[in-house]
Amino acid sequence: MKHEFDWRLIRSFLAALDNGSLLGAARVLGTTQPTVGRHIAELESQLGVVLFERTGRGLLATDMAHWLETSARAMEGSAMQIARSVSGAQEAITGSVRISASQTIACFVMPGVLAQMRSALPEVQVDLVSSNAVSNLLRREADIALRMVQPDQASLVTRRIAKVTLGAYAHRDYLRRRGIPRQITDLASHELVGNDRDEAILKGFAQFGVPVTREAFAFRTDDLVAYWEAVRAGLGIGFVADYLARMDSDLVPVLPMLKVPPLPIWLTVHREIRTSPRIRAVYDFLAGAVPRAL
Repeated sequence: MKHEFDWRLIRSFLAALDNGSLLGAARVLGTTQPTVGRHIAELESQLGVVLFERTGRGLLATDMAHWLETSARAMEGSAMQIARSVSGAQEAITGSVRISASQTIACFVMPGVLAQMRSALPEVQVDLVSSNAVSNLLRREADIALRMVQPDQASLVTRRIAKVTLGAYAHRDYLRRRGIPRQITDLASHELVGNDRDEAILKGFAQFGVPVTREAFAFRTDDLVAYWEAVRAGLGIGFVADYLARMDSDLVPVLPMLKVPPLPIWLTVHREIRTSPRIRAVYDFLAGAVPRAL
């Protein structure tokens, strides 16, 4: 027997399947619960099958629903592809995007992420600004910024996409030479890698109740890449991101009881710029790729 049905009902079917209830499906689709229920009933009538058992807890998909799901997902994918093609025809995703990121993110995370993006968005060129300064998106110094602080300008769209965890690390040769600190107070007899003008590490020690002054640092720099290389070279114990430490098997974590607050990463873009398909495509790609890279 040949069945004909309305293809538009598939969206309601998949939403109900994914959410397990008419109410959940309606919320996702931005419609009403009776409308979704009517769509499901109409689809069942047109196909001559039962797709869901109605229970007190919601919808229970039948074997027929699971069988139909494969074809329905393919239809959904085709519909999305058509939408992307139409959008691409209206404005192709080509041109330059200027991205600002901190030094370590720019040097050690972004190259791999941008290599992946090159495959996904081959017509997009990237200008990468490696700087710890907060680029001013309002003055168009960058189109998209990866920041460790949340901007408060109302005209910016921001999204926290990940957090960077940090810890105390030292090169294994240094620890063989000087021994392994067992408690925080042991750091007073160790060589430390610190900052020059940035007081973040000094403030961190103060919060832990350890009186450390600038003179306790055997090596001081505010350049994050130089800081990272100093710890790798065995200059002393330093505080680095865990994602960086995983890149060097000679670095050893110390003082696990030292709980350094993680740093959030905010993906930020100007509200007006986000209406550009090119900027939006890069923004969405970074939102997924950067957390995976970390």
